[in-house]
Amino acid sequence: MLGVIGGSGLTQLETLQITHKQVVRTPYGEPSGALVFGHIAGKEMVFIARHGHGHTIPPHLVNYRANLWALHDLGVKDVVSIATVGGIHESLFPGALVVPDQIIDYTWGRKSTYADEVTEHPVKHIDFTEPYSSNLRDLCMRALHDSGETFVDGGVYATTQGPRLETAAEINRLERDGATIVGMTAMPEAALAREIDLHYAAICVVANHAAGRASSQHGIRYQDIDSVLADAMVRVRKVLAQLVAIHGS
Repeated sequence: MLGVIGGSGLTQLETLQITHKQVVRTPYGEPSGALVFGHIAGKEMVFIARHGHGHTIPPHLVNYRANLWALHDLGVKDVVSIATVGGIHESLFPGALVVPDQIIDYTWGRKSTYADEVTEHPVKHIDFTEPYSSNLRDLCMRALHDSGETFVDGGVYATTQGPRLETAAEINRLERDGATIVGMTAMPEAALAREIDLHYAAICVVANHAAGRASSQHGIRYQDIDSVLADAMVRVRKVLAQLVAIHGS
């Protein structure tokens, strides 16, 4: 079964034929909300809104451990994240879709591991050379292609603390570090998924030029972001429907 974590602009899936919702308790606290089960194209999937149904949970307070543990506990093996990002690279304009392949973590103070206490079990040092599952990335790109979408294969996701957006100088620094997109939720989500053996990939929607770039040179207009996401998430929902249809085939 495929699990989808929806980010900003995707708090629900209209294409999902809902069968039931389930509140899940975990050893790591409460997930962001109830897990929504349903079918797309006759195949079962489960959805959770990362920031809560009303988008009330800021990125640094998301209980990433509980969200992923709940999906894992219910038998999910593959998890696709939908995330909105700012475009750092000049080619990444608002509305572009990116399937990233690398991450740089600039966050701090988040619950970033399940190994947060001393136990009788050896510490698990995960290999994080490639933070996204290559097979699941390929499946996402196949769904994008089959949906007629143009997309960018590969990108370096700089994960910042938030909830504020970045300064122009910070974006310049991120670019020098090799980042091509910037967002607030890839970490610790990707690492936690690896710790509990979940395959994890992301489809990122560029909501705006990053601070100091192009149309955001002197500031970021939130009304522009809203209109970009309204259009882009219609496209993303179609891609997800195709992804569910080909998942496991």
